[in-house]
Amino acid sequence: MSDHISASVADGVGHVTLDRPQAINALSYEMIVALAAVLEAWRHDSEVGVVVLDGAGDRGFCAGGDIRELHRYATNDDHAEAREFFRTEYRLDAAIARYPKPVVAIMDGITMGGGIGLAGHAAVRIVTERSRIAMPETRIGFTPDVGGSWLLANAPGELGVHLALNSRTMDAADALHAGFADSYVPAERIPHVLQALAERADPGSPAEIVMLFDETPGPSSLALTRDWVDACYSAPTVAEIIARLREHGHPDAAAAADELGALSPTALTVTLESVRRARILPNLEAALEQEFRAVTWFIEQHDLREGIRAQVIDKDRMPRWNPATLDELPAGLAARVLDEARFGTVFG
Repeated sequence: MSDHISASVADGVGHVTLDRPQAINALSYEMIVALAAVLEAWRHDSEVGVVVLDGAGDRGFCAGGDIRELHRYATNDDHAEAREFFRTEYRLDAAIARYPKPVVAIMDGITMGGGIGLAGHAAVRIVTERSRIAMPETRIGFTPDVGGSWLLANAPGELGVHLALNSRTMDAADALHAGFADSYVPAERIPHVLQALAERADPGSPAEIVMLFDETPGPSSLALTRDWVDACYSAPTVAEIIARLREHGHPDAAAAADELGALSPTALTVTLESVRRARILPNLEAALEQEFRAVTWFIEQHDLREGIRAQVIDKDRMPRWNPATLDELPAGLAARVLDEARFGTVFG
């Protein structure tokens, strides 16, 4: 068991907590392995009828993967550790999605990247007024993974493409609208949800119990963007998306264009292709396989190392992307990245 995972069983509830609050419960490889072991042990445990997954501290459920650990993987000449990290993480994400017992994930506070991999595929996904949900990978020259491309692909209209390319952060109302969450429960009522799950009486399911505490959040600002988002992000390429945003006339569209202009051309191009392809994939596992091909390519690339340096290591916020412009990207790059399976599969 990892020092950063705590697990207990009481009253039929298996309660597992990410316990690394000083890092907003960022996921290390050790934590992923430990969490997978807990879930496997509970799979056939008759004392566990429902699993609750949450995070320690008051800042968030999980800020994502441990970026400094990822940077170490990326700067190591041998990337075998990185491939093992992603393969193990993706198997855990898929296991949560297919778990034989209901998993209730509480996305209170910051929930990003790898945190969405854990919570976003659970049977019951709860957000609160403090939730801040995002797949922020393009900010570091990377691409949404952990099944994020699958969730983004199934968001209404072109919202998933917008969320992915711009690394936009969602509040509770946005997350519900985009399909990243199921229920909104005020943070002060979460203890009551946990108590009700422990005291549940058949035939009430965990989802039905959570609905007893569900409230309606305010309006989704994301939903109100559909006109310009759908008009602009339906363009076939990143360059054309930016051009449409600049021409649209809405001030938020112009701001979105400026954001994209500062991000890695490589990351944006591969991400656009990844989300669009995920729309026609048959299931989550297929999306995870496609993401694995992408991330094992990215881990060897300059832009990921440079993005982490600029955002996390040196924090100068001045990444030097290579190639620096969309025009310099090789033709057909995204398709080659997503089709190449040099390093095997996740589930094979």
